[in-house]
Amino acid sequence: MWPKAVCVGLLAISLGLLHHLHPEISDAALDYLSSSLQSIASREPASSSPPIEEAFSAAWDRLIVAPSKHWERVAVGVNACVDVVLSGIGLLQALALTPQSSEDHMVLNTQEDLAETFLHYMQQGAAAERFYSDAKSFAHISRTASQDPRAQHFVGGNAALIAQRLAANPDMEVLLCGPVGPKLHELLDERVFVPPTSLQEEDEYHLILEYKSGEQWGSRQAPAASRFIFSHDLSNGAMTSLEVLLSSLEVFQPKLLVLSGLHMMEGLSREAREERLREAAASLSEVPSDILIHLELASMTDGDLMRGIIYQQVFPFISSLGLNEQELLFLSHSASGPHASISAWSGIPEVGIVSDILFWILKGSKNEASSLTRIHFHTLAYHILATIDGFWGNQVSAVAAGARVAGTQACASETIDATRVKLKTPLEFSTSREQVGSTVRVSAQEPVAVWIREGVTFHFTPVLICKEPVRTVGLGDAISAEGLLFSEATSQ
Repeated sequence: MWPKAVCVGLLAISLGLLHHLHPEISDAALDYLSSSLQSIASREPASSSPPIEEAFSAAWDRLIVAPSKHWERVAVGVNACVDVVLSGIGLLQALALTPQSSEDHMVLNTQEDLAETFLHYMQQGAAAERFYSDAKSFAHISRTASQDPRAQHFVGGNAALIAQRLAANPDMEVLLCGPVGPKLHELLDERVFVPPTSLQEEDEYHLILEYKSGEQWGSRQAPAASRFIFSHDLSNGAMTSLEVLLSSLEVFQPKLLVLSGLHMMEGLSREAREERLREAAASLSEVPSDILIHLELASMTDGDLMRGIIYQQVFPFISSLGLNEQELLFLSHSASGPHASISAWSGIPEVGIVSDILFWILKGSKNEASSLTRIHFHTLAYHILATIDGFWGNQVSAVAAGARVAGTQACASETIDATRVKLKTPLEFSTSREQVGSTVRVSAQEPVAVWIREGVTFHFTPVLICKEPVRTVGLGDAISAEGLLFSEATSQ
């Protein structure tokens, strides 16, 4: 208020001085000048438009509504561990490793393999996960990591992270089956129920090597913040808790089963892996048909394992799938799908290419080899939820909720802070590379774009990327969990 009072005072002084110096000016003219100046002084300053990040966040809040029916009980399994999170470059330097060549090793056998594979993915700004084969060497690396005063311990494993996120909903009962040791049990939300048969004396530890956008190791620089995960995890690798999970369904009676951890089987021999996958398929085939199954994929390198999951062992039984850009491209490579000639993404994955692969996966569900009707795809800059028409509802809210939680969790904030996030994805794009796709636009007024292709509906929204992420691990799991939380199965 005080600026207006000052203006009024100055106005009075100015008019008085004007009348004193120029007495010939008529009273009518002075009245006109007085009213005009008062009008100018009383005007409110022009309102500026909010930043586009703030506008998108507000638009999501308006769009997101709870489904008319929610999941009352959800069973989750089977990989669970303790994540030890620390600086990747800091750990490698503590191990006296130097940046030499970069190479993608499918299995890590030595510390040099670790350094080369870490560098390979760091320079792409891409997440990856590998099995470390040498138990003695891994123990030495783990001890070195634990001695870092900045190392932190968190709930780890896709299943445990999804269970932890779902348990934040007070109206939902969550069952977690996986190798849960004392440290992990301590870290889990008290609303996550772990059956006694899943408890074990020792924890499984995974090392999460994080790096920031722009961070350098030698001459290589990370274009985006991400992480590299590795472990020598035999319990999760053998999926020892799968039978415990499935045997609990009859008593727990969930409507949704979330399955993850198949990628951990890459640490097994080929014969053991094939046998375990056949056993898993036999067990999944006995899940009651009224329980929907969501599969959360993770970083994989074995094409035979991926093909087994797609064609024979797992896809025939699942209704929903969650994955990121690396897993999507590897799936297409493994099964000779669309755009399989692309060896790696360059920058932000092109929306038209992603939607082509998603469409191809879902069209495969129209034969007897799959019951898949929903895919939640997430990459750093945007998310897509693709569904076969007639099976799922509230997907606009689901994709928006997943994007919102990506921004809040990465920045460790309760709500989106527009000053800490940035919009990076193009707001106009083609919906297909294979066909003559339509051009679609998103805006702060319409933050979710929707298009339909031959019975498959796509829901797209950008992500507000955290400029300085506090933690990148578990983002994909939180995104998928949030998407499921706001999804409604209409029929299957």
